[in-house]
Amino acid sequence: MRIQDLAQLSTRMFKTNPLRTWLTILGMGVGTGAVVVLVGLGFGLQKIILEQIVFGETLLSLGVSATGAQNLKLTVETVDEFKRYEEVLDAAPLARFPALVTYKGLTGNVFIQGVEPPYLRYAGVTATEGTVFTNEDAGDTSSIMLSPAVLKLFGIDDAESFVGEKVSFRLLVPAEDGSDSVVEVPIDKEYVVRGITKEEGVLNAMMMLPELRNHVGIEEYERIQVRVNSNENLPIVEARLIEAGYRVTALSKTVEQASKIFQGIQAVLATFGGIALLVSAIGMFNTMTVTLLERTKEIGIMRTIGASPKDVKNLFISESIVVGFMGGLSGIVMGVTFGVIVNVFLNVIAGQFGGQAVNLFSFPIVFLVFIALFSAAVGYLTGVFPARRASTLNPLDAIRYE
Repeated sequence: MRIQDLAQLSTRMFKTNPLRTWLTILGMGVGTGAVVVLVGLGFGLQKIILEQIVFGETLLSLGVSATGAQNLKLTVETVDEFKRYEEVLDAAPLARFPALVTYKGLTGNVFIQGVEPPYLRYAGVTATEGTVFTNEDAGDTSSIMLSPAVLKLFGIDDAESFVGEKVSFRLLVPAEDGSDSVVEVPIDKEYVVRGITKEEGVLNAMMMLPELRNHVGIEEYERIQVRVNSNENLPIVEARLIEAGYRVTALSKTVEQASKIFQGIQAVLATFGGIALLVSAIGMFNTMTVTLLERTKEIGIMRTIGASPKDVKNLFISESIVVGFMGGLSGIVMGVTFGVIVNVFLNVIAGQFGGQAVNLFSFPIVFLVFIALFSAAVGYLTGVFPARRASTLNPLDAIRYE
């Protein structure tokens, strides 16, 4: 049988039994749609969490801090030592001091962090509003970045409106006599807020490290971000640093663990959706079996005029694949439509209450293509038994079948 004849005969059911065919496709679509919605929810949740993490150089960086053991300290010499590692491309330090921040007569406690632009890239620091320090801003002496918690100290809810405002600081540094007392070091200038970071829950203000050095001596760093040259060398450098007594954190491990957790969540959600798909497949199998009984006489005529058992088998299988594939497409349309509607609804609600817009459902193209092909495969499996049974019918018995 020619392919064009097979295609024409396998789609004839849309004319001969349109209602039953479309109901079968719709039933298959409901099961497929359940899988699309539930797995799309898993992808959406994963994206919401992981999109907070900046990829690229961030995943090739290690955060190094001193544990206090072996009298280790992070100093300028330590930074130079890390840079001499063969597997390390760069090392960027962070210095931190407690301080008082003042805005329009209101004062609160914060931590001032002195950083260099590479540190921000390696640590994945980004801004929700305004801009982040770049390499061109290394000599910036007049601007500052604040965390959202600092704004809450002053009762500011609109982060965007705070960009461009001016704040002043007083550093709190340890007394030189070695006692536990601190000394206030006023900074006689105001800084323009250039950006609001995504660091929730911390009272941080960031300025360029050279600017911080202009007001206080920095003998020891709080943290160093080490940029490794390749993913393969990450565990090598990490092991060397841990052996030396440093505390090391790697964002790549956090991402890897989070991905594994969400893969488990997606598997559970897909299982629930698979149950609905299984019920739909059973209904489709029942339809194909009934179709076989109704068309027994037709099969006998086809065999009598020259159709081979293989032709009959291919006809039934092709019909099942068409129904399964169409069911998959309808399920994708229903699932994606539902997800888009929910996303729009949530974003409208979030906008009204001043929240951040998020997409609870996400549907990667690769996943949707897989669902379409998988639905066609399910159609094939549900049609194999009726097709095999149809191909083994005796032509004379089939013609006499009533």
